[in-house]
Amino acid sequence: MRPELIQAIEQVGREKGIDRSVLIEAVGAAILSASRKTLGPSTDLKIRFDDQSGKFRLFSVKRVVETPVNPRAEVSLPEALKINPEVAVGGQVEIEVEPQRFGRIAAQTAKQVIIQRVREAERNGLYQSFKEKEGELISGVVQRVNRGNLIVDLGRTEALLPPREQLPTEEYRPKDRIRAYIVEVRKTSKGSQIILSRTHPAFLIKLFQAEVPEIHEGIVQIKGAAREPGERAKISVLSKDPNVDPVGACVGFRGVRVQAIVKELQGEKIDIVPWKEDPAEFIVYALAPAEVTQVTVDEKVHILHVMVADDQLSLAIGKKGRNARLASKLVGWKVDIKSRTQVAKEAERKRELLKRQIQALVSLPGVGEKMAQRLVEAGFGSLEKISQATLEALQAVKGIGKKRAEKLISASQKLLESGEKGNEGEGVSQKLGGDSLAQGSGL
Repeated sequence: MRPELIQAIEQVGREKGIDRSVLIEAVGAAILSASRKTLGPSTDLKIRFDDQSGKFRLFSVKRVVETPVNPRAEVSLPEALKINPEVAVGGQVEIEVEPQRFGRIAAQTAKQVIIQRVREAERNGLYQSFKEKEGELISGVVQRVNRGNLIVDLGRTEALLPPREQLPTEEYRPKDRIRAYIVEVRKTSKGSQIILSRTHPAFLIKLFQAEVPEIHEGIVQIKGAAREPGERAKISVLSKDPNVDPVGACVGFRGVRVQAIVKELQGEKIDIVPWKEDPAEFIVYALAPAEVTQVTVDEKVHILHVMVADDQLSLAIGKKGRNARLASKLVGWKVDIKSRTQVAKEAERKRELLKRQIQALVSLPGVGEKMAQRLVEAGFGSLEKISQATLEALQAVKGIGKKRAEKLISASQKLLESGEKGNEGEGVSQKLGGDSLAQGSGL
């Protein structure tokens, strides 16, 4: 190989960020392809690069036979033994071939092979470099707008910012500078496709990491973020140093840090709240600026029941329910918010329901108020439910044995069939939502 060709390979490698070995392989493939054009496709060729001499060596692979018929593919045993003393008939030997002068077609073929290999290597290198940047911030220049999609020039390649990943309040024009979050890098037949976002919650987190030194240094940690892009966002923060206030660090002196991020997000309001491990304590901060009176945790269904003062209800829920939704996303629990008056009315309604269901069940023989209450609390809040219950289910209620269970089922079925009091009890249960008693009886 000529020294100038080696220099050209190294220069191309530096300019396009392609490994030298990849380019050498591309040139080798080009020589191999051109040699097949010159020597014929029936010739089995191999090529090797000698790193010490910096030259390519071309070999013709031939099968060892007693009497060669096809000189391009076969070689006699005596000739083969000169190359490899250990070869036998049926084996193969590699005979070095002097590369021929390539004609116009062969040279054009070699050129196309090199161009194709270089493009493939460039695409792979580009893909790998941006794949490693997934989940990071990147800056670029808006190249053009195509059907709402922003095509962003990143220098070495272009990226796509789809409409769904754009803030609803912002507009961009060609040559505008833009900062975004790399959501995904895909490999396609046309190369790499880089998807950007300015609405992703992680974009907000990355902005704080870039703006707040304490976060970058690991002193303050962002535990979570929730956004309704362009409108409002909440982030939860935790300090590993008791002397550092995580909220104050993110806000900055006179709010300078958070205001820089708000400006980047086109005026999106940001609530910064301290993270707490206890969800009941965490939701109190997450619902700020509303003041929470009481929190009840229902771990079975993963719901936080929150009570606030009457004048705090609209503030807790927020405009179009935004504050409650963001708090729920941030904490990771479903949140049920009610005012003090609503809670009182609901408790009164459940007490009234319990009272009426008990009255309906005491019509059964041998059932007093205490037994009726046990049946209701066990989920048997109507004659219809008792009539459809199994013996095992009724026997699970304290004070009910097999015989008593049989009598209760039989009596409730007769009352329902005869229409004496059963219809009234069933109607009351249906009207007041007897199915929900088992859930509400604990209040």
